[in-house]
Amino acid sequence: MQPNNSISNSSLKRYYALDALRGFAILAMILSGTISYEILPAWMYHAQEPPPNHIFNPNLPGLTWVDIVFPIFLFSMGAAIPLALLNRLAKGLTKIQIIFYILRRGLLLGIFAIFLQHIRPLAINKTPTTQTWWIALLGFLILFLMFVRWSKNQKIRQYAILITPIAWVAAGILVCVINYPEGNGFSVFRSDIILIVLTNMAIFGSLAWLFTKNNWLLRLGLLGFLIALRLSATVKGSWIAVLWQASPISWIFRFDYLKYLLIVIPGTIAGDLIVDSLGIYLSKQQEVRNQSRWQGLRFYGILLLMLAICITLLIGLQARWLWQTSLVCVVLCLISWFLFVNLTSQQERLIKSFYRWAVYWLILGLLFEPFENGIKKDPATFSYFFVTTAIAFFLLIILTVIIDIFNQRQCLQLLIDNGQNPMIGYVAFGNLLWPILKLTNLETFILPHTHTPFTGFLKGVVYTLIIAIFVSLCTKLKLFWRT
Repeated sequence: MQPNNSISNSSLKRYYALDALRGFAILAMILSGTISYEILPAWMYHAQEPPPNHIFNPNLPGLTWVDIVFPIFLFSMGAAIPLALLNRLAKGLTKIQIIFYILRRGLLLGIFAIFLQHIRPLAINKTPTTQTWWIALLGFLILFLMFVRWSKNQKIRQYAILITPIAWVAAGILVCVINYPEGNGFSVFRSDIILIVLTNMAIFGSLAWLFTKNNWLLRLGLLGFLIALRLSATVKGSWIAVLWQASPISWIFRFDYLKYLLIVIPGTIAGDLIVDSLGIYLSKQQEVRNQSRWQGLRFYGILLLMLAICITLLIGLQARWLWQTSLVCVVLCLISWFLFVNLTSQQERLIKSFYRWAVYWLILGLLFEPFENGIKKDPATFSYFFVTTAIAFFLLIILTVIIDIFNQRQCLQLLIDNGQNPMIGYVAFGNLLWPILKLTNLETFILPHTHTPFTGFLKGVVYTLIIAIFVSLCTKLKLFWRT
């Protein structure tokens, strides 16, 4: 099957299940950073940073829910690429103009990554003072004004023409006057590594899609080249090993970052599938739902089986029950296969396409599991890339069924709102909520009451919920960040 990217601009509406998946990823990322350390079980942290000491061990295999959060976000980014770029192509932009748009977006993300790390409280001072927390809050305000997409209201846009440049100048002044622990000032090498990876994926993932948008075989062929490069890079002293670790601009790009295309490119395939179905899928949604011959129980079965596969992978791979996990997953996939028969609607065909790709990446990931001494997040293994891609597909199926088959979008609206505005949530804890908690002394009151596993986890949930509501409010007010 090849992608059909001739869809008109008018039919490219939002695909809310993808927004919800991105929202799930960003909120899970926030939760993983706000739960209490040392007091929770090992599966609540990165597999390679187990309690009680949380010392990174690169030789420790395993997979926890914390480890899959970033890959899910990368997958969501990849899936959004076809929707974003096809909208621009439909508006008449040439391929050269699209390339400039991609590079501009990458530049904005890179600046975002550098400025954010310069205003992180712990980057400013290892033992933050009152001044540190105020600087962090100021940094959030400046960042907001730098990247917010202002309303189309003419009067508001007149003010924006003045406010945005002032914010950029203020950002430059702020990072130049702060004294950092290393004894130096502003440095392009001081950046948020997650955002730097996203910068590279936004550029190279978009370019990969743009030049292969009508040819999946060529796009999958790029994965073959990446696999070959990464395998050869393990041969010490080889020219590929030297190239893989080198970069003319190491502060923002390294060839090693390209390994994450092993997640982003499968994500673009999911995006193509969405685009191919989106016009009919959304314009005739109610009609399709009423005509569907599937029984509701079958959809509930799909939900349960997709969730069961994800849970089996997380429990089994972390516990190192390898052949047992593989066997159970194969059985669950075979059972699921019988639920994807007698298709009658575009919705159902889209879900089945997701399912087929999920099974493919899952089998590939499980076959790679013994290689590189087991699945690991860092250094990331082939098994990690492909298993987490499969999990992202399974979760996308679950969200699609809930939102578009059961018509329960309102139940996941908080996830959708956060998925449409993810970077605010990414910044909000460290540079908004945490400084407020410190400056008001609320954290001094909270910490003594959150020293048990339950209360420690509950604290993280409450913090995450506060941020989620704040981001949701920004989304409803149409205050989006241009990243």
